[in-house]
Amino acid sequence: MVTSVTSLTGNGLADFVLQRVSAVVLALYAGCVVGWFLVNDGVSHGALAAYFGSMPMQLFSTLALLATAVHGWIGMWTVGTDYVQPHYFGRHATVFRFIYQCGMVLVLFVYVAWGLALFWSL
Repeated sequence: MVTSVTSLTGNGLADFVLQRVSAVVLALYAGCVVGWFLVNDGVSHGALAAYFGSMPMQLFSTLALLATAVHGWIGMWTVGTDYVQPHYFGRHATVFRFIYQCGMVLVLFVYVAWGLALFWSL
């Protein structure tokens, strides 16, 4: 059996479940933020800063950030393994896929680091 060391879990079913769970987390987060804006008319910068600066929202925002990274990695890994194939790229497909995946890791790392710095004022 061939296994891939670059998938998130090494198990297709676990990756599938993680992607669905991360999508639910992101939907709940979006609903929470949109609901807050619908309930509060004429939002000031102070009210918005207090809302996102509260501990529950900081934790929820961090969870949503990590869910976005997991969701993005699984999706982009799937795209890379499905479409960066020798059929399309010739004998250098493995090199292209490796560069693509390294680029995705770098982008997601910067995204998570930047988000954590913003949410936690690091």
